[in-house]
Amino acid sequence: MDSLTPTEFLSVVNQTLEYAYTRVTIVGEVASFKVNQGKWVFFDIKDEESSVSCFMTLWNLRMPLEDGMKVLVRGAPKVTKWGKFSFTVTAVQPVGEGSLKKAYEMLKKKLAAEGLFDSAKKRPLPEDLTRIGVISSMQAAGYADFVKILNARWGGLKVMVAHTQVQGLDAPDQIIRALKYFNERGEVQVIAILRGGGSADDLACFNDETLVREVAASKIPVVCGIGHEVDESLCDLACDVRASTPSNAAEMLTRDKVEVKRNIQRTVQDLGRNLVDRINVICKEKMKQMLQKIQGECQILGSEVKQKIKILEVLNPEKVLARGYAILKGKISPGMPIKITTFEQEINAEIKEVYERKKESK
Repeated sequence: MDSLTPTEFLSVVNQTLEYAYTRVTIVGEVASFKVNQGKWVFFDIKDEESSVSCFMTLWNLRMPLEDGMKVLVRGAPKVTKWGKFSFTVTAVQPVGEGSLKKAYEMLKKKLAAEGLFDSAKKRPLPEDLTRIGVISSMQAAGYADFVKILNARWGGLKVMVAHTQVQGLDAPDQIIRALKYFNERGEVQVIAILRGGGSADDLACFNDETLVREVAASKIPVVCGIGHEVDESLCDLACDVRASTPSNAAEMLTRDKVEVKRNIQRTVQDLGRNLVDRINVICKEKMKQMLQKIQGECQILGSEVKQKIKILEVLNPEKVLARGYAILKGKISPGMPIKITTFEQEINAEIKEVYERKKESK
C-alpha cells in the first residue's frame, strides 16, 4: 500500500468512520463541561470505565448542561486534524428524573428572567372558532381523545393536523416546523399542541429551548394540552392557554351543544316568567298596548330560538348522514384501507384510485 500523508490518513479514517457510524446515540454522564468563545461546547460523556470527548456548537445546545448530568447525545465520531478522537454532537437531551429536573429549573429561570412567561403576553382564545390547527402524533391516544370530545361537544369545525413525533430527540424540530407552517399559512385561528401522559423522559422534548421560544413567538394563539394535570413543561408556561390534558384542550376550544340548547330553553323560561310578572303590574288602561308589545317580543324570540335550534340540527353529524352523506376515515391514497360510515352502515373498503374532481363551471 502506498504511504499516506497525515492529512490523507485522517481523511481515510474519517471517511471510514462516517460510513460505519452515520449516526450514533450515547448515554452517559457529563464531565468537564465548558463553552469556548461563546460558540463552541466541549465536554466528556463517561461511564464507570470509559470517557468520550464531545464537541458541539452552542446553537445545538438547546437544554442547559452541567457536570454530573446524565444525558443522551446523538452525533458521529471523528478524528480531528490534530489526531484526537472526538464525538461531534448534533443533539443532546438530559435523561433521568434528576438531570431532567435540574435542566428544567435552569432553563425556566433563564427564560422567566427574559419575560418569556409573563401573563401580560398571554392572549385569550378567539371566539366562535371554526378553524383549528393541531400538532400531535395522529397515532397517539391523546389525539384520539381530543378529536372524540371535539366532535361530541360541537361540530362543523375545520381541523388541520400536522403529524409529528411527540417524544425523542427529533420531536422538537418537527413541532417547530409545524408551528412555522401554521403561522406562515395563517389559515387557522388557534394552534393546539397535544400529547398524552408519559414519563419525564417522554415529555422532555417540550422543554427544548428553541421550541419553547417558538411557542412564545407564535403569531397565532397556542393552546398546550401536554401530559396529565400534574405535568408541567416549559411549553405550558410559554403558550397562551394551558390545558391539563388533550381532552381538556378540546373542551376549552368548543362549546357544548347540549349546554347551549339547555341555556336557550332556560332563557325562554325566564323570559316567560318575566313577561307574566310584567303583565301583573301593568295598569288596565295599558293592557292592550303591552300585550301587543309582548306578542312582538315573543315572535322575535321564537324566531331566534328556531334559528338556533336549526343550527344545532345542521351541526348534528347524524342528520348529515341521514341526508345520504357519508364519513370517510383513513389516508386518501391508492391501496390504502378506509372506513366509510353511513347512516345505517359502517363499511371497510380500499381506495382503488384517486383523481382530481372536475368541477362544473358556473
